[in-house]
Order: sequence, then structure tokens, then C-alpha cells
Amino acid sequence: MLETSRGNDKPLWRWVGMRMSLLAIGAVVVIALCMWINFRLSDRNFLQHLPPAAREELLQLRAEPQLNETRLRQLVAEYYPVEFFQPDIANRDWLILACLVMAAIPIIIVCGMWFSRPLSSQFSAIAQGARRVAGGDFLTRLPPHKQAPDELQRLVSDFNSMTTQLERYERDVRESSAVIAHELRTPLNAAMGRVQGMLDEVFPSDTVQLSMVKRQLDQLRKLVDDLHLLSMARAGRLVLERSDFSLAGLLAERLAWFQPQLDEAHVQTHVSIADGLHIHADRDRLGQVLNILFDNLLRYAGGGGELNVMAHKIHDRVVIEIGDRGPGIEAQHLDSVFDRFWRAERSRARYSGGSGLGLSIARAICQAHGGTITASNCPQGGTLVRAEFPL
Repeated sequence: MLETSRGNDKPLWRWVGMRMSLLAIGAVVVIALCMWINFRLSDRNFLQHLPPAAREELLQLRAEPQLNETRLRQLVAEYYPVEFFQPDIANRDWLILACLVMAAIPIIIVCGMWFSRPLSSQFSAIAQGARRVAGGDFLTRLPPHKQAPDELQRLVSDFNSMTTQLERYERDVRESSAVIAHELRTPLNAAMGRVQGMLDEVFPSDTVQLSMVKRQLDQLRKLVDDLHLLSMARAGRLVLERSDFSLAGLLAERLAWFQPQLDEAHVQTHVSIADGLHIHADRDRLGQVLNILFDNLLRYAGGGGELNVMAHKIHDRVVIEIGDRGPGIEAQHLDSVFDRFWRAERSRARYSGGSGLGLSIARAICQAHGGTITASNCPQGGTLVRAEFPL
């Protein structure tokens, strides 16, 4: 969101009001100046036609009327035309004022349209951009206007953010469609091939063969469940059953579940959890996040031989940090690891490589709790995943 200092605020009502006010004030000042010039010229012309002696006396008394106010009235009554003192609409001054107003009206209209043209052109650009987006061009971006009102600058900024997000969604859908088809086809083809082999009596119809088919179907079901969870989270409909629980207890439970795999991979675990740390969240979902992070460590960073788990409170948020001593993640991929179906090339070639949905599910669960999750590389090597949740 665009941020401006209070002294530099340019709200739309002030932007328009200032220009219209300046236009009106300018018109009044110009008309008043013209009337003053008209009076000065008329008075000068009148004085030039007076006798020299009367002119000198009149100028002296006008400068200092207290010297002889009666004589000043006599001179005015004797020499000034009588129409100067008639409050009639046909008075020359009124006619001049009317002419000035009539001449100012088209100038005011032209200047008003000229002042409003930048605002109109900016709204027209937004409308044209919206039409291009409606036509499917999500690469549309609007140039910023630093002199525009704050509301218009925020509108341009939000419009560009919207098209950026739409472009990302379109790219995700396009790329995910092919990946989803591949991920679904692999276990489905394996299961169908095994069943067809049993029907053709190539494989025996026994428990072993049925167990192999079931494993493929379980893999297929898990993938469908993961996709369903992500779709529900993106739609803001992920159901959370919140409760108060001890974070230390949840971490101990999940670590105990993975301890056999950690021992097998010769991974040493170091745990540091603040005393009495409780959180109000969905325990199962938060446990699912921990499962994903521990599973990823075993898949890709188990060779580092170390797992560091830390949990503490910062203000009104709980911070969970899980670090390893594995190969780390390339800097340009740190923001991509939480995208759906993203996998580093080295993991694609591995038998242990997952579907690429784990970290995206972890992010969806964190965001559903109002939290965040990020990844970074440790200076001493390895990856640090940091998840924050509101208490």
C-alpha cells in the first residue's frame, strides 16, 4: 500500500477542491482587477477634462478631505457626471461587470476542463487497463503518477498488485495442470496395470498384489486430499478446530513419531522450547506442518546429521524455527519452495522426492492461522524454516 507522510497527503477531494477553488478565486481576482483598472482609467480620463485649477483643487481635497469637506462635495457635484451616482442596472460600471462575467465564463469552463484533464486521463488509463485484463491480458501494468491524488495512486498500486496476482494464478494453473495430470497418472496407471495383469492372469490374484494396488491408490488419495486442502485454503474455507495446548507437548509428540527415521539417518536432535509456551490453534493442523518440515529434512537434508528445533514467544506471537545442516537452498529459490509442485532438480531425480505439495500445504495452514512461514539459509550452512503464529 502506498504510504505518504501526513504533510504530503493529497486526497482526491482536496486535489479537486484546491484546483476548483483556485480557479474560482482566480476568476474573482481577475474581474476585480479589471474593475479597478476600469475605475482608474475612467477617473484619469475624467480628471484630464477638468480645468487645471479645478483639477488641482480636487486632487488636493481628495488626498486630504478633512481640509474642506464641503468644498469637496461642491466640486464632485459640479464636475462629476450624474450617472456615476445612479444605482441603475444600466450604469456603466454594471455593464462592464456583466461583460467581464460573460467573458470569464468560457475561460473558467476551458480552464476547468484543462485542470481536470490529468485526472480524467488517469481514470481512462485505468479503464483501458481493466478492459485489457477482462480480455485475459494479465501482463497489463499501469504507470504510477506521483502527482496524482493519494486515492488514485493507491488504486494504480492495487490494480498492478491485482494483475500481478492474476498473472501468478494463471501461470500456476497452467503449470500445475500438467504436473497434476502427471502426478495423478503415475499411481493410477500403476494400479490399473496391476489390476489388468491380475485379470489377464499375468499376476496372481493374491493379497500381495492387492496390497501393491492399494499402495498406489493410497498415494492417489493422498494427492487428491492435498489438492483439496490447498483449494479449500485458497478459497478461505479451510476449517480450523482451535484449542489451547502446550507447544512443547506437540513438538515432543511429533519428534517421537520421527525418532526412528532420525536415528536411522544418524540425525542428532537439539530442542529448545520456552517454558510454559501455549498456543491457541488447530493442534492437528499445526502437527501436520511439523510433520511436513521433519519429513522434508529426512528427504533432503538428512545428510547434514543435525536437527535444531526452537520455539519461543515474541510479543504476541509464537515463533517456531527448524534448522538443519543440509545442502541448503539456492538463494533464488527461497521464495519458490512454498509454491505448489515446486521441487529442486536434485530432488526430482531422487526416488524419495515427494509430490512437491508439502511446503505449500504448510504455508496454507500457517496463513489460515493468521501466521507466516519463511525459509532462509543459515550462515554456517543448512536451511532455517521460521513459522510465526499469533497466540
